[in-house]
Amino acid sequence: MKGADAEDRAAAHLLGLGREVLARNYRIPGGEIDIVSRDSDATLIFTEVRQRRQTRYGSAAESVTPRKLALMHRAALEYLTRELGRDDLPCRLEVLTIDGPAQTGEIQLLDVEG
Repeated sequence: MKGADAEDRAAAHLLGLGREVLARNYRIPGGEIDIVSRDSDATLIFTEVRQRRQTRYGSAAESVTPRKLALMHRAALEYLTRELGRDDLPCRLEVLTIDGPAQTGEIQLLDVEG
């Protein structure tokens, strides 16, 4: 599966930050959240994982489009309402990027505004 190694490393990184991973590859028609986690203050975090081995076509962060962010937002709202029965819980979206090989590349966490 494409991206599985990057997602495995991302999940391990989030666990190392003290988060609890609640779901992986949460899918709805037209959208997906790679990782759903909860931090120590009970905030839900919806994480998109992006990895680029080479920067010839841009960095991993540059591969996240406004359309992808809109689909993430929609999938996050669906997760809140379908899985938890409410949409008013503290949460945020973020992108975890890996520039370089999945197992050794540089990891960055980027908060998504709005």
